[in-house]
Amino acid sequence: MKNIAALSACLWLPCSIASSAPIPTEVEIHGVGDAYAGAGIAVVWGVLRGASESATLVVLRVAADPAKYKTVEVIGRNPFSRSERKLLSETPVSGRIDVRIPRASFADFPRTELRFAPDSPTSTVPVIVVYYLGVPDTTPEFATEAALEAHLTDRIARARAARPP
Repeated sequence: MKNIAALSACLWLPCSIASSAPIPTEVEIHGVGDAYAGAGIAVVWGVLRGASESATLVVLRVAADPAKYKTVEVIGRNPFSRSERKLLSETPVSGRIDVRIPRASFADFPRTELRFAPDSPTSTVPVIVVYYLGVPDTTPEFATEAALEAHLTDRIARARAARPP
């Protein structure tokens, strides 16, 4: 009888621990390449070369499922000084969003965070943070706006096709 009671306690304890575990409110995903697709989110990178380094822009194209996410914001962070710069204020998710960042600013704010908020405060979907440490090495550079636009449009379609939402 003691063995049955001990066995019952062993089976009950993990269940009670699992059911009392908090639901995560934020999930971080490390983006490593020039394209990320998953969890109803797609992010692609491109560089538009300017006449000088200070005129060169890094462009992030962001698309997210509005049924899952209400807003997105983009923040540049310095992991050493803990300072940050808002690159895109909270923006409603609809269609595509392009964020243009001077490439030179990555020296001071190398961590880029894209924060996707759920469609309601009571949602069981956590805030998703896709973060990058610097500009991905695989990010292509373009001399014209038209070439950049063609790349971003094609690349986001390929990223989504490779990993459906």
